[in-house]
Amino acid sequence: MQPAQEPRYLLADDLSWPVVCRHHRCPDETWKPGRMVIETSPRNYQVWIHSRRFLSLTEKRYWLNRLMSDPGADPDNRWGRCPGFRNRKEKHQDPSGHYPLSRLIWVDWTGPVEIPHTPSELAVPTSSPLSHQPHGGGVCRQHLARFDYDRGNESATDFSYALALARRGYAPPEIRRCLLSERSNWHNHRGPKRVDRYIDRTIRRVMALIEKTYTP
Repeated sequence: MQPAQEPRYLLADDLSWPVVCRHHRCPDETWKPGRMVIETSPRNYQVWIHSRRFLSLTEKRYWLNRLMSDPGADPDNRWGRCPGFRNRKEKHQDPSGHYPLSRLIWVDWTGPVEIPHTPSELAVPTSSPLSHQPHGGGVCRQHLARFDYDRGNESATDFSYALALARRGYAPPEIRRCLLSERSNWHNHRGPKRVDRYIDRTIRRVMALIEKTYTP
């Protein structure tokens, strides 16, 4: 589904429940205004936010990055999952052959939200001149995955992947999460402390390069 006035809506996609609570609920556990919350599959959520004003794609990308939305779910003409329909992605099929039903968790129809204007100097860049291109030609894929940046060496692959993520507006904690979730071979860095130190070094190198070469 998609709202009729799509420029007035943000769709934050692929959210965990803790992230939903952090950004879309008040300390007293009431919902913030102008939201519709949908559980698209077990423990996975989308949140529509109704804006009082029209939002440019640059603004949407900035705010969705701050809200920890899936960076592969670009807001350009974005559609969301409709409650009451089944999520028929193959990965969600259970052993009985059934698919989960998308559920409406909360909706507020009373009014829109006043979303602040995005500081132009903080907007997420729409292009990534420093990112290494994935294998398979120059086609830009919306969803970034570590295997697309395989350099035949774990450290080189980590650096290329982290650099690509940084150029797409990922913050260091998000880069850390991606590296930890997508790299399976940690034989060269046995133990959590060594892994943490290695990831810290990689992210520092990436952010230093970004800071050195990025010009607004």
